[in-house]
Amino acid sequence: MEIREVPFIAMGGLYEQDDLDAAARVIAAAAAPQGSFFPLPEENDFQNALAGHEGARKAIAVNSCGTALDCCAMALGIGPGDEVITTPLTFVCTAGTAVARGARVVFADINPTTLCLDPARVREKITARTKAILPVHFAGLACDVDAFDRITAETGIPVVYDAAHAIGARHGDRPVGGRGKASCYSFQSNKNITCLGEGGAVTTDDEEFAERVRQLKTFGYVYGGPAVRVASVGFNYRMTKPQYAVGLTQLAKVDRITRDRQERMLRLNDLLADVPEVILPVGHGPGHGSHLHVIRLDTDRVRFSTPEFTAHLKNRYQVGTAKHYPAVWTWEAFQEIGYSGEGCPIAAKVCEQVVSTPVFPRTSEEDLRYVAWAIKETIRDLGR
Repeated sequence: MEIREVPFIAMGGLYEQDDLDAAARVIAAAAAPQGSFFPLPEENDFQNALAGHEGARKAIAVNSCGTALDCCAMALGIGPGDEVITTPLTFVCTAGTAVARGARVVFADINPTTLCLDPARVREKITARTKAILPVHFAGLACDVDAFDRITAETGIPVVYDAAHAIGARHGDRPVGGRGKASCYSFQSNKNITCLGEGGAVTTDDEEFAERVRQLKTFGYVYGGPAVRVASVGFNYRMTKPQYAVGLTQLAKVDRITRDRQERMLRLNDLLADVPEVILPVGHGPGHGSHLHVIRLDTDRVRFSTPEFTAHLKNRYQVGTAKHYPAVWTWEAFQEIGYSGEGCPIAAKVCEQVVSTPVFPRTSEEDLRYVAWAIKETIRDLGR
């Protein structure tokens, strides 16, 4: 097969004419005489649409998923002396927000099939100091929310889901956004939808919790009554008017974007089904958020490493990949404060195997065939 470039691109969704029109309309109105980027009717429109899409009573839009997680940590009163249980297979901010609030992160192991946080392993880590549990819907596959509901019912410990990968994801017949205490979403540029490069949200069925998060993201303001009050210390974590406008157009097509990704990920699974050296992801199809297609190099079957595999794919066959993710404890900042992978052998192994393939809404059949061929050739080349 002729060598061709298939890069791992930075845009995870689709930008089309309706998005350009929405941004231009808002900017033009702001630039007109007496124009402004305030007020923000688009904010409530976007929040209401997101809550409806994700099966939650309330949505509070913020400027990133990291901010969403931080607001939830503050709303729960997480601080020094507390422990927060989470997965080591995640982006660094899932654990980082708890550490930034002075809490101790406790890593629990993952399910070896779904790669999501394992509720059974979480139970082993619970102590009197456990203040919250932060599972991740990894790659867009909903974790076992029913099991986490049972943990909350038995212990009272709130569960906040990192749903950065999981817009549109479902557990059974229900969207994930109304489960647990809250869910935190990302609209950063490589996600399935993006609000001009950044954005995030908290969804919840708890209206009191929603109001607390809303205050935190808007200077502590309390609206209603004869005058605005500042009832607590808060911040400016809002998105901008153009971001909300584009968020609405993006949200209107996210189901189509997700279906496009699902079809391509399932197709690549088919093309790699005869490769025993590759462990394929599970669950792709209806209900999967299909943000990432993460294969694993079966390091028990090959005599080369995952970095050697991805480097050869890139250098010889021009196929770009990404790593989602190194284990959180391996980052320098966590090493310096004494974190390790003790008690998480599955995550330790999986984090050495994961490879995210270049599958996007516009990836062609020819590209999918080429990527599968390049993976097979790379395994053959390195195995000689």
